[in-house]
Amino acid sequence: MDIATLVGSSWICALALCAVLGDAFLPFIPSGTLVILAVLKTAQIEGAPFMLALGVAMASFLGDLLLLRLARRGAPMLRRRLEHRPKLAASVERVQQALDGRTTRAAAAMVVVARFVPAGRTVLDLAIGHSPAAHPYRFLRWSALAAMIWAAYIVTLGWLNSHWFDTAWLSLAVSCTAATVVSTAIARIVRRNRRISFG
Repeated sequence: MDIATLVGSSWICALALCAVLGDAFLPFIPSGTLVILAVLKTAQIEGAPFMLALGVAMASFLGDLLLLRLARRGAPMLRRRLEHRPKLAASVERVQQALDGRTTRAAAAMVVVARFVPAGRTVLDLAIGHSPAAHPYRFLRWSALAAMIWAAYIVTLGWLNSHWFDTAWLSLAVSCTAATVVSTAIARIVRRNRRISFG
């Protein structure tokens, strides 16, 4: 692999990690797509998928930690966001209500599932951070677990498709489509069961 390719791979990996960190605050960021693209760019480098998965998991966990701390401290920007987005505020309230009385295992499952639902991670972190009854740092271990599961899933998805298809664009298209289908299916199951709405 030449220097130009290596530098290009490094940039896309850095961009993907920043996106994973940032989509806790801005869920419209296509972090999954960027991670898959980074996997495709580095698939031929020995050990790269493992290192990328580790970096993605760390970035995901740090994003949750930052948003949780800001919500817990009542950051003005988060208060304004909830005030100007009633749908988001209603979703946060529903999550808080859903968490009340949950067993440890059920609450942990909610944290993991939220990572696969569009905007679920954001709503859950805000709900935990704003809840006066919750012990937010108890949720961090589940956030770490969710981050590892999602990172392993999205990196493996990209890696498998990079080996199944000869062209990078087809691998990217199939990987992104599969990730979207999985997220949509999980979101529908969650809403259909009426356990929680991630809005």
